[in-house]
Amino acid sequence: MTGTVMPGANVDRRWFKRFGRTGPAETRLFCFHFAGGNASLFRRWPQALPWYIEPVAVQLPGRADRFTEEPYERMAPLVDDLIEVMKPLLDRPFALYGVSMGARVSWALAHGLRERGLPGPRALFVAASVAPACDDCQWEWDGREDGLEGYVREMGGTPAEVLEQPELLAGLLPTLRADLTVLSTHGFRPESPLAVPVHAFAGTEDPEAHPERMRDWSKETSGRFSLTPIPGGHFFDEEGQEQVLRVITDELT
Repeated sequence: MTGTVMPGANVDRRWFKRFGRTGPAETRLFCFHFAGGNASLFRRWPQALPWYIEPVAVQLPGRADRFTEEPYERMAPLVDDLIEVMKPLLDRPFALYGVSMGARVSWALAHGLRERGLPGPRALFVAASVAPACDDCQWEWDGREDGLEGYVREMGGTPAEVLEQPELLAGLLPTLRADLTVLSTHGFRPESPLAVPVHAFAGTEDPEAHPERMRDWSKETSGRFSLTPIPGGHFFDEEGQEQVLRVITDELT
């Protein structure tokens, strides 16, 4: 998927979901979902965060209300288009939060903003994603005998009603495959690390992005790095989500 996106009200509604939050806030928090996921992951965040932090969930093409749109398969055009639609929203301080694939998208986005001389984030929050330094490692979905469907079942996070209905699962897999292609083909090697604080959240039982693999995110910043282990696996439960929200609130207060 390529092409220039012209900002506007309709574009804003397609890309950004606010889930009822109204009124000004001091800091915007752009939230990026995991591979195969969608912006509804952050539906309760507007009520869980204080008034001065406005969560803005990013909805990528190929899912939910953008199901008919072609998903991205490469990071560079995704970042290019994200920057175009985000420009009107860079008028106040902001931070980036990404889960799994979303962590890598937000990291690439932060570099893209810096390269263009645009405002950068106050902080980068990354969850459930191996650090870019681990890109030389084999991706967890490569070479599986049970294919992409087996990877989906093992990682969890996909509703049981989707896994139990072949037609729903078949509808999910193409978008998931495109999302994972974005990750596996992204060979970006920045000349210098970001100069913003990076905070990582790692599931203690996550087979893909456990705390030791996420500790290498410290190499991606010349600023402060911190890591919070979250009990559980790749997808955080409600208690884990609350812990993430508390840390973000503390960091942005």
